Amino acid sequence: MDKLLKGLPWWVKWVAVPVIALVIFGSLVAALVSFVIGLLFKVIVFVILVGALVLVVKRFTSGGSSKRDW
Repeated sequence: MDKLLKGLPWWVKWVAVPVIALVIFGSLVAALVSFVIGLLFKVIVFVILVGALVLVVKRFTSGGSSKRDW
């Protein structure tokens, strides 16, 4: 690959090739980023819901729970 790009101007290596790659693979990159962000959001929601469930169960199963504990 180095021999292939050796005689070309700098703007071909650093501008044209990345632009072509983004045009060709842009939708794939966007889909991957969207998937990762969606997965991260679901993981955060899962952690919050499990934490809230544990908190509620501990509050209700503790021996001397009263209204002032809340």
